[in-house]
Amino acid sequence: MADSLIQIYNIGNFNGQNEELELLQDIAQNTNNPNIKLEFSELIIERTRSEQSLGNASNDSILKGFLFTGYLQKGNAYASLGNNSLALESYLKGLKYALEIDKKVNVAGSFIAIADTYASLENYENSKSYYNKAINILRTIDNPTNLASALLNVGDVFFNEGQLDSASVYTKEAEIIFENINSKIGQAYAMGNMGMIYAEQGKDIEAEQNITEAIEILEQLEDYYPISVYLTYMSDIYLKKNDWNAAVQYAKKSLELARKYGLKDQISDANLKLSELYEHVENYKISNAYYKDHIKYRDSVLNIKNIEAMADLRTDYEVAQKQTEVDLLETKTQLQSLQSKKQRNFLYASGIGLLLSFLLAMAWFRRYRYIKKTNLIIEEERKKSDQLLLNILPEETALELKRNGKVKAKKFSSVSVLFTDFKEFTQFADNLPPEKVVESVGYYFSKFDEIIEKHGLEKIKTIGDAYMCAGGLPYPSEDHALKTVKAALEIVEFVEENKLRNDSDQAHFDVRVGINSGPVVAGVVGNKKFAYDIWGDTVNIAARMESYSEVGKINISQQTYAVIKDDFICEFRGEISVKNKGLMGMYFVKNKV
Repeated sequence: MADSLIQIYNIGNFNGQNEELELLQDIAQNTNNPNIKLEFSELIIERTRSEQSLGNASNDSILKGFLFTGYLQKGNAYASLGNNSLALESYLKGLKYALEIDKKVNVAGSFIAIADTYASLENYENSKSYYNKAINILRTIDNPTNLASALLNVGDVFFNEGQLDSASVYTKEAEIIFENINSKIGQAYAMGNMGMIYAEQGKDIEAEQNITEAIEILEQLEDYYPISVYLTYMSDIYLKKNDWNAAVQYAKKSLELARKYGLKDQISDANLKLSELYEHVENYKISNAYYKDHIKYRDSVLNIKNIEAMADLRTDYEVAQKQTEVDLLETKTQLQSLQSKKQRNFLYASGIGLLLSFLLAMAWFRRYRYIKKTNLIIEEERKKSDQLLLNILPEETALELKRNGKVKAKKFSSVSVLFTDFKEFTQFADNLPPEKVVESVGYYFSKFDEIIEKHGLEKIKTIGDAYMCAGGLPYPSEDHALKTVKAALEIVEFVEENKLRNDSDQAHFDVRVGINSGPVVAGVVGNKKFAYDIWGDTVNIAARMESYSEVGKINISQQTYAVIKDDFICEFRGEISVKNKGLMGMYFVKNKV
């Protein structure tokens, strides 16, 4: 619809300024593209101000109405783009004009938009204040849909604060209104939210009943995303109740549903939840498998498969080389046994006579030269095999594997874990041939390898476009956090410099970096394709730091900041709500002191 309206606007046949403003308003309200919404809302504001400058007082109230719409839609565009501060600024300007023309529905709409923004910023006090202002107005006018929506939203705020009684009161009232106006989707969301409240209150029967009913309605409406989300939240709740089996079942149902309907975001979230659940019971092998699937679904499935295929080919080659080493060592043992036997024969035969002794000595000498030459070949191949093994595992771990045939998991009390991720990698991957994607990612990761080796860090793994390394293992060190941050600064600097290169054959990415410090468990997974990996909450939080970072910035946790604060200038971002982790202090690293 918005596209056809834009075509009409571009023709430019308007009967007066108001007709143009009404068309701009329709476009801004009906487009789902935030950039187009922003463009046309700014046009509304610009054209309206131009009309106001003509000084037509009789038209003033109508123009202020257009300004209200312009700023409201501008705020909605910024909110969709994730810029809450500019969204809030636009909403407050829109509120000014809504109050001047004294149109209650517009004032209430502004209050709700402002409340929604404060809720997303987790400023719950301001959010509740504006929701209540909107509710007080909407109770005086006939607008039940907006009233029920505002009640449902403020109930959700109380739920996030843990004020379950207040959350229940507002949510139940919203549910009644939605039922009276026969809004099925409103009823479903209200029942689903009530289910979450009941679950937190320990009312398991009521919780499951409400969520089951909500799911039935949402299935009829083919709105599957909230169903999957509700199931994930149920998993959280039952984990808090120490009912691990029920938590896993809900998470698996969420994953099954998300896979069935191709909900990639929720596939990622459900896999992450299952990874955390299995980590909770120290089943690190299954936890790691779910975590890998979580990473996969953040990006283009097709091209990640190509990248993983390349990685598998390299691993197969390295394992083949390891088998070669074993075969050569067996040959060496056989040759050494043969040498000993030959020496004994030489001693027995020495008494027969000088002639036979001479002949046997010559034969032994030829054999000795052959064995020596073979041993040199074996030693050279052993060195190659050792080097290949060191490419897969840290030196200490590789030695332990060769010595014992296995590696015991070790706990490290303090390490720093670094994650990087390329912004909009999926878009690049979809628009480039697979071989070019692999080549580009390999180019960046090779440089990352050089940087972390320079700073004494250990590369853990790459999954798609995600790169993971750690400092402080396998050899513990006190300055691991400093080294990790220094390496992160070099990585960001390299990526930024690379963007300036005029190289049409090379993809240019933007990078986000996240770091966290704390304890981990490290070990080797697999008995054929060896892989050194680390597990623990420290790793999960480091991944969260990366996902909450911004382009070209290094986002660190409170734990890392406490260690490096005297050596680097950091910008406090505040306490940010992280799913399944609560409020977490975060900092952007600026530069060295």
